[in-house]
Amino acid sequence: MARQLAYIRAKTERLNNKAATLVPELTERSRALRRRLEDVRPLGADVRLLEVGSGVTGHVFFFGAEKAVGVDPLADEFRPHFAWHEQVRTIAAGGENLPFPDDSFDLVISDNVVDHAENPARIAAEMVRVLAPGGLLYFTVNVHHAFYGAVARLHAAWQALGLPGEIGPFADHTVHLTPAAARGLFGGRPLRIVSQTARIAEAKREARRLEPRHAGDRLKRLFYKNAVYELIALKEPRPAACAGAA
Repeated sequence: MARQLAYIRAKTERLNNKAATLVPELTERSRALRRRLEDVRPLGADVRLLEVGSGVTGHVFFFGAEKAVGVDPLADEFRPHFAWHEQVRTIAAGGENLPFPDDSFDLVISDNVVDHAENPARIAAEMVRVLAPGGLLYFTVNVHHAFYGAVARLHAAWQALGLPGEIGPFADHTVHLTPAAARGLFGGRPLRIVSQTARIAEAKREARRLEPRHAGDRLKRLFYKNAVYELIALKEPRPAACAGAA
């Protein structure tokens, strides 16, 4: 959290200086997502929307939903600095323990967030818990070759011993998820998968296209990094009670 807060503070002025062009861009990005999701199920103006990890420029601020809530551990830090945060209710909380009853929302969004938390599986469980039956889940996260997770664990052990130095490619995510691990976050949960993709080939092409700036970029040519995994799913209705059940 301290790393993210320092990063956000550094770019606050830059974002606000660009607000005149940034807000229309972010609005179009979120409305484009809305159009995609409305191909799956209708989303009226009164849709109950939750974004887990709403950050500074989350979809929740530009989605056009009247009943919208953003949850982020740093929400109280962000709120005073960005005008668009005045339009939407935000709560300072972690995704591992969402402060809402079961079945509270018709749409839950988490866009590239959970790999910066300690317990992605717990966040996934909480998102499904607060989603109403028939509700829609939109989830993305960056996934990586298994190499990064293995070396990141060694890197963390090294740092735990107090040894100096930090290697960016292995410290930029709290958890380095593989595509299988990302899929596994929702395994066994009451969801009907509408679509599920991992853009690994795209990440590999991008790594080969760019001129390497450092050793980390060269690694990406051998072991892909930051491929986007995307899941769209509907929560299954609860089974009807069996006739004659006690």
